[in-house]
Amino acid sequence: MLEKISCHPTVNLKHLDFSFNAFDFLPICQEFVNMSQLQFLGLSATHLQKSSVLPIAHLHISRVLLVLGETYGEKEDPESLQGLTTETLHIVFPTRKEFHFILDVSASTAVSLELSNIKCVLPNIGCSYFLYVLSKLQKNSRLSNLTLNNIKTTWYSFFRILQLVWHTSIEYLSISNVKLEGHLDFKDFDYSNTSLKALSIHQVISNAFSLPQSYIYKILSNMNIQNFTVSGTHMIHMVCPSQMSSFLHLDFSNNLLTDMVFNNCKNLARLETLSLQMNQLKTLANIAHMTKEMKSLQQLDISQNSLWYDENEGYCSWTLSLLSLNMSSNILTDSVFRCLPPRIKVLDLHNNRIRSIPKDVTSLEALQELNLAVNSLAHLPGCDTLSSLSVLTIDYNAISLPSAHFFQSCQKIQSIKAGSNPFHCTCELREFIQSIDQVSSEVVEGWPDSYKCDYPESYKGTLLKDFHMSPLSCNPALLIVTIGVTGLVFAVIVTALCIYFDLPWYLRMMYQWTQTRRRARNIPLDEVQRTIHFHAFISYSGQDSAWVKKELLPNLEKEDIRICLHERNFVPGKSIVENIINCIEKSYKSIFVLSPNFIQSEWCHYELYFAHHNLFHEGSNNLILILLEPIPKYSIPKSYHKLRTLMAQRTYLEWPKEKSKHGLFWANLRASIHIKLMKQAKEIDHTYI
Repeated sequence: MLEKISCHPTVNLKHLDFSFNAFDFLPICQEFVNMSQLQFLGLSATHLQKSSVLPIAHLHISRVLLVLGETYGEKEDPESLQGLTTETLHIVFPTRKEFHFILDVSASTAVSLELSNIKCVLPNIGCSYFLYVLSKLQKNSRLSNLTLNNIKTTWYSFFRILQLVWHTSIEYLSISNVKLEGHLDFKDFDYSNTSLKALSIHQVISNAFSLPQSYIYKILSNMNIQNFTVSGTHMIHMVCPSQMSSFLHLDFSNNLLTDMVFNNCKNLARLETLSLQMNQLKTLANIAHMTKEMKSLQQLDISQNSLWYDENEGYCSWTLSLLSLNMSSNILTDSVFRCLPPRIKVLDLHNNRIRSIPKDVTSLEALQELNLAVNSLAHLPGCDTLSSLSVLTIDYNAISLPSAHFFQSCQKIQSIKAGSNPFHCTCELREFIQSIDQVSSEVVEGWPDSYKCDYPESYKGTLLKDFHMSPLSCNPALLIVTIGVTGLVFAVIVTALCIYFDLPWYLRMMYQWTQTRRRARNIPLDEVQRTIHFHAFISYSGQDSAWVKKELLPNLEKEDIRICLHERNFVPGKSIVENIINCIEKSYKSIFVLSPNFIQSEWCHYELYFAHHNLFHEGSNNLILILLEPIPKYSIPKSYHKLRTLMAQRTYLEWPKEKSKHGLFWANLRASIHIKLMKQAKEIDHTYI
């Protein structure tokens, strides 16, 4: 702690604080004369002298704090502060001493005076010294605000202080941190000739075990002032004024008042504002009935109580004048919406147990501001029953998928605060985010920082403005159409490619080869080798012989495949029928080269007729059809009904015009007739020749 200071010229200081130090005299230097910009000055001393104040007497300091040391009062100069020029003066007296001071605190220029540490509990003397100091305040007609802090006295002296201030020019009196003891034997309080407009009493502790409380309540309730505050006093009741009261604003917060306060009170008809915050209120219907006779009441604060409402309790008879109601931090549920003032404009219901707003509520047409934060609502309310709503606070609820039609429903909304909810970032939320983008940024409070995804886990913590999902994934109909169109386009492309590259022909050839290999495995090899001398017998039209001899025979016989032809393997002297039968029976396969020429050839007709009657009826798999050229169905004679059936049911090999496909064609054909023949087949072959 400082005991001395070293003075230097200073000019531009605005704030200078030497309070709560160990100075014997005021730390004011001659150099302070030029501190014309000084707004706050903190001082401390154990001795006061009028001369010490002279260097700053001409300065107009906004606020002065003076802390008097514990030894103050031994040599006291009552006039030591008369030269001080300030608007606000705060004097802190010694904390441990009884108030035996005669210091004149009525600085002629002060508008506001604050006195701290007032202790006067000694019997006989009481608060006579302090009352004397207060009586000097009459000299300062400008003084309108008086604050008394940290008071320890008796109930009697407390009311004497009130009575003395009552008849001064003080308009605003605030008393806080009061400890009272003793008995109350004060006479009737004189309410006449007062300038007082507002009285505030905060934090009162009483050590008296027996008090005439009704008398205290009577004195307080009948004060003819406009603003009265009693908070933190453990007050359990307050009576109705005995006559029409002047009270406009009452604040009885942080006490122990119950539902019976002001019950059936008709003398508060002028009251406009009432605060019963932090008391012991429980039944909302009783509070509504309390206001019925308060014809001018516009604002009511009953927050931080234990209020609840049961619909079975009947109708809530609120005063018609009530416009603003604070019922936050209670235990109210959805039923509270059936117990609301009919003309309410501002309603605070945050921190309750509300899950929804009933749809059949009809008393909220005038409501403009609604606070439902910290409840359990799952949806944003619509404005069907809130037609005048302009401000909505609904953060910290259980809203996961807010309606995208909120802004369309609530045309008058000017401010909404809906952040800090467990938003589900799914397709359903996209429309709500888009609706926010369409309104002014000033309308949605806390956007975007307070609006974050809570589900699914992959999006948790993501800002809603950064959440995006494609329209395709959120529109099933569009998704189906897109998939269908894509599939159709793909099918068209695949079909075009198949046609361009003749893929069906390749597939047919592979199928034919596979079927041939399967059938070959089903026939015992030894059985085939005993009866077969040729790999294939070829039946064709003479007009197609050029293709047979230049294409068919060279590509088959170069792989050691023995072919039976009528012009080289028929035995002379035998009939044609006998030669055909022998050739077919001695061949592993019978190959028919089909073309329009084949259909028109009488010889081919004869061979096919024979083959039809001798082989087709057995369902043989030894027949191979090669379509050399396309054959229109109408060109096939009706007598060739077996050929019609075979061409419709069996797979045939189609001769490709492109040379690039010839290799696969011959490989497929050779595979279908390939079989290991016995060596004696050569001798039989020569015999036929």
